[in-house]
Amino acid sequence: MSTTDGADEAALERSYSTLQPIEQSAAESLLKEAKQVLDGLGVPFFLRQGTCLGAIRDKGFIPWDDDMDLGSIIGPHGISEDRVDDVVAAFRSHGFFVRIERNDYSISTPMIKSSIRVDWTCYRIIDDRIIHFPGVPFPARLFTELKEIDFLGEKFHVPNPPEEYLRLKYGPEWSVPKQTGYEHDVIDMIPETIFSDRRSRWSLFLSKFIFTGRASRLLVLDQQQNPVSDAEVKVAGVGRFSTNARGYAKFNLPCDDWYAVVVRHGDHEELLYMERLAQGKTYVYSPDPLTASGRLTILAEE
Repeated sequence: MSTTDGADEAALERSYSTLQPIEQSAAESLLKEAKQVLDGLGVPFFLRQGTCLGAIRDKGFIPWDDDMDLGSIIGPHGISEDRVDDVVAAFRSHGFFVRIERNDYSISTPMIKSSIRVDWTCYRIIDDRIIHFPGVPFPARLFTELKEIDFLGEKFHVPNPPEEYLRLKYGPEWSVPKQTGYEHDVIDMIPETIFSDRRSRWSLFLSKFIFTGRASRLLVLDQQQNPVSDAEVKVAGVGRFSTNARGYAKFNLPCDDWYAVVVRHGDHEELLYMERLAQGKTYVYSPDPLTASGRLTILAEE
């Protein structure tokens, strides 16, 4: 498949780094096509994250949104791993490029067509909750009986009640449009660590890696490219960590996934809202003297 049709791996990767606003009419057509595929297979789904926020608050797509977000629940919604594979095959037959990413708490299928990304994620219920990027826990009851709404001339489902879902995701000011700065509101809603309950599968999953040498590390550099000691590194939902004398912070990730990372030292602070991190890898953080916010996918492997 050529790179010019906006439906290949290169287009998908570009969508994460450029975050171009979706073209509204094309996005509407693509969302309805995705609905046709899922409805045709009898797969219940709901609007989530920014797509849900736009539907409830703005009665349309958020003007600066860069993708569309759909979700399903494994188990109560009749979704299994085998069914996910069937859905992926159906989307591919409709001309979407689709990638499958599995971890302990969800199966994510980012897909792209006409250079518009659609993220359909199937969540596992663990300890009566599901976890949304970048580590926001939601009670499973919000997704048991979905609410039907009118959106773009069609019937769609959203978490129920949607106002509670949006408050838990975006904070108490969720109804106030924010093109920038909302990332801090989201991070503020995430518990210090979602892995603190030792009775949960989350903690058990994390503990398997504590003594296996699979810790990840982040080297923090200053603007002169010198290592920074005693810098604070916050990995949302995982915890806060300090860099050692050589500038490295060490932490245990529950799985390979997208994370939000906050780096602080002295009067410097930068929130990296979307970084792809893997277990056992070492990454390097280097500040940009021209900006302290808005950068994406900038952590490089050492």
